[in-house]
Amino acid sequence: MIELKNICIRVGDFALENVSFAASPEQYVVVMGQTGSGKTTILESICGLRRIERGQILVQGIDVTNWPPADRQIGYVPQDLAVFPTLTVREHLAFALRLRRVKGDELTSRIGKLASTLGIDHLLHRKVDRLSGGESQRVALGRALSFQPPLLLLDEPLSALDETTRQEMQSLLRKVKETTGGTILHVTHSNEEARALADRCLELVDGQLKEVEIRSL
Repeated sequence: MIELKNICIRVGDFALENVSFAASPEQYVVVMGQTGSGKTTILESICGLRRIERGQILVQGIDVTNWPPADRQIGYVPQDLAVFPTLTVREHLAFALRLRRVKGDELTSRIGKLASTLGIDHLLHRKVDRLSGGESQRVALGRALSFQPPLLLLDEPLSALDETTRQEMQSLLRKVKETTGGTILHVTHSNEEARALADRCLELVDGQLKEVEIRSL
């Protein structure tokens, strides 16, 4: 689960004050709001890429506010995916596992199962600069999921995809939701994505996260 307690974030002249919310395990929470409202800033703060001025960030009930990003056990897919063009798909899926000293048969097994779930097992030896947009998105998602994080953050994960690929990725994200058991926080501008995926929808308005009825979108 994830809980924010009255966090304050400042980026230049921009500020978010006393932002609070909580999401339970197995919840898929969509966060919406206007461009520049601070949605990405909140995700970056949760995963430790941006420091907060005050408040608390709790993951599974543990205060991780001052922890380094690598210690927070959070999966994050940024909007630009941040994939490495010189690495193969297999190397991307193995990256976080090797950092956690997973080796041998266990490493091979976990990569194989994850690649199968994501439908990229036939691409394991291919470098990501030879992949389509949808395939690259699956690789980025796989890298974030590889170490089985309790919290997954997705920043506009479907915005750059064509309609057919977007529908395929929505189906995949529903499958991820059903199989991982973790909390998912998904930033989007799309009402259709929210209706298709969310258990809850929050809207960032005037610096505060407010609950929105999904059926009203």
